[in-house]
Amino acid sequence: MLDFLSLIGLLVGFLVIVAMVFISRYKRCPSDRILVIYGKTGVGQSSKCIHGGAAFIWPVIQDFSFLDLTPISIDVDLRNALSKQNIRVDVPSRFTVGISTEPAVMTNAAERLLGLSLDAIRTVAHDIIVGQMRLVIATMDIEEINTDRDKFYTNVSHHVETELKKIGLRLINVNVTDIHDESGYIQALGKEAAAKAINDARVSVAQKNRDGSIGEAEAQREMRIKVSETQALANIGEAEAAQLQRSKVANAEAIAASGEAEAQQLQRIRVAEANATAVEGENLSRIQIAKSEAERRQAEAEALRVATASEKVQTAKALEEAYKAEQAAEIARALREKASREADEVVKAEIEKRKQEIAAEAQAEQIRRIAKGEADAIFLRQEAEARGLYEVLSKQAEGFQKVVNSAGGNTREAVLLMIADQLPDLVRIQVDAIKNIKIDKVTVWEGGNNSGDGEGNSTSKFISGLYRSVPPLNDLLNMAGMELPEYLAKKKEEDKPASESKKD
Repeated sequence: MLDFLSLIGLLVGFLVIVAMVFISRYKRCPSDRILVIYGKTGVGQSSKCIHGGAAFIWPVIQDFSFLDLTPISIDVDLRNALSKQNIRVDVPSRFTVGISTEPAVMTNAAERLLGLSLDAIRTVAHDIIVGQMRLVIATMDIEEINTDRDKFYTNVSHHVETELKKIGLRLINVNVTDIHDESGYIQALGKEAAAKAINDARVSVAQKNRDGSIGEAEAQREMRIKVSETQALANIGEAEAAQLQRSKVANAEAIAASGEAEAQQLQRIRVAEANATAVEGENLSRIQIAKSEAERRQAEAEALRVATASEKVQTAKALEEAYKAEQAAEIARALREKASREADEVVKAEIEKRKQEIAAEAQAEQIRRIAKGEADAIFLRQEAEARGLYEVLSKQAEGFQKVVNSAGGNTREAVLLMIADQLPDLVRIQVDAIKNIKIDKVTVWEGGNNSGDGEGNSTSKFISGLYRSVPPLNDLLNMAGMELPEYLAKKKEEDKPASESKKD
């Protein structure tokens, strides 16, 4: 008897211990955490995530851990981000992120963040945010970043949250502290906007003052018009009231006479309708009874058929759902693997694409700057040459003006002064024309007799003819439209040739 009681006591103690163990393995998930169950969780599943519930953790084959949903604040001090216009900007900002509670994203968090501290998660998220912000800024102009903040926030949130979901995080808030650039372009835009706002305010004040004056004048005019209209309406109303009273008396008498006839006719119509309605109601009742009986028999037969078919359908559906569940699990696992690989390849390709675009933009900017420098150099050289020519011509004009002034303002006398100044050079040029002629040999055929006409012999005529081939100074000036002064051009009687004396 004692052995039996001892056995029962041991069995009860064992059952109590087993129950306590099973109770201790039932874990409840707090609202600020995610319960991650790992181990043997199902085919194709690396873990099972639960938020806001409870689950039983099987001993030996399963274990559990928690992911903290506490928001993580990240300071991103972004410096020298290259914009679309190749202007570097500083965008200090603060991001708030946290582990997502979406089913698919929770699985990513369990796979990539389980066991990491908040500081380690903050570091990983910080690197992702910095890279995506640089990518967004590189696709936008300074004006868009500074003025269209909603578009900037939308682009940043979209790119950042897309990348954060890959590691199980979600973006809670974005707060851009300030935006400024090293060249002062944004500050100049702000000053321009402030000046425009002040000018618009001044214009608005002037317009309001003008509208107030116009409104006051219009109000006075409308008040006078309304007073006139009110007086006219009062006069018209008295006449219409008298006419309306007379019309109402006549209408009341006519309505009273017609009402009696209509009441008698309506009574007869309603009696006939009531009789017809009673007969129709009896017929409808009989029809409804017959239909109800037929529907009852049909429903009984249909219920028997549905019950028989339902048993077979439920058995087939159970097998079908089992097969579909296995197929869906395999498809989900394949899609997850495909998405993960595609994400890695797309990110690498996108980074390489942005590197090539930035390098091409930098090379194009360098070519543009070199071309601009060469164009500026050509412009400056041409401008210097033009300035030199301008100075030369200006000095020549000043010299000509002084010559004219020294001639008393007479331009003709000024020209004669300039010719007199150049006269030695002109004579020298005429002499030089025949001075360097080389004559190797001269042969003269003449008898040596003088003709007696005072013109010399053939040799002297040859030399004088050679000298006369040079244009006289007076002829040169005549071709230019000028004349020598009389003291140089006048001929004396004694200087005339002997042949002219004889002719006289």
